[in-house]
Amino acid sequence: MSDDTLRQSLLPANSSALERALDLGFGRLLDRIDPPFPELMHASQTPSAFLPYLAADRGVSEWDAGASDLEKRLTVSLSWQIQRQAGTRQALNHAVESLGFTPHVTSWYEQQPHAHPYTFDVQAIIGQGWASGDHNRLIKRINAAKSERDQATITLVHQTRGGLAAAAVLHGPLIDGELFLCGALPVLELGTRLIGIGISQRYTINDYDLKAQP
Repeated sequence: MSDDTLRQSLLPANSSALERALDLGFGRLLDRIDPPFPELMHASQTPSAFLPYLAADRGVSEWDAGASDLEKRLTVSLSWQIQRQAGTRQALNHAVESLGFTPHVTSWYEQQPHAHPYTFDVQAIIGQGWASGDHNRLIKRINAAKSERDQATITLVHQTRGGLAAAAVLHGPLIDGELFLCGALPVLELGTRLIGIGISQRYTINDYDLKAQP
C-alpha cells in the first residue's frame, strides 16, 4: 500500500479526479518543506529576517532596525519577562540587559543616606559597542519597565577593559593616583576600586552620561 492511499484529504467525496490530483501534488510539495516550528518562534533560533515580526508579536515597543543581531534577539527574548514583571527590580534588570548592558539597580532605601522614596538608581555597565543614541533608548526601556510612581536616575559606566558582574563605581571613593586624564575633556580615564570586591578596574566615562533624568 502506497503512502498516497494513506494520505488524509479535506476534499469532499464528490471531488473530481483533477482536484484529487492537485491535492496530492501540493501535499507532496509541502512534505519537502521542513516545518519552521518551534524554531520560528524562538528568539535565539529564528531567522534574522523574522525578528521584527516576532518583536511585534511580543509587544516590543522600542525597536531599532539598525541594531546588531544579538541585541535584537535579546530584546525579543526578554520582552515577555519585562512585561510580566513590570514595576519590579527584575524587570529593570531585564530592560538594561536587553540592550546588552550589565545592570546594577539600587532602590532608594538601599542608598546611604536614603534617597527620596520611590526613586532608584540604575547603573548600566557598557562595553565597547555603544552609540550616543543608546542612552535615549535605554531611558525608554526603563520607563516601560518601571512603575508609574517610581522615578529613575540612570548612570552609564563605560568599560574599557576587564569584566565585572556588579558595580558601585560612581559611589566608590577615589584614592591617589586613580584619576587620569586621557586627551581632551569630556572623556577621561577613571580607575576605581569596586566596593566589597577589591578589584581595580578602568573605565571611560563621558561627563554628559554621568547622570540623566528620564
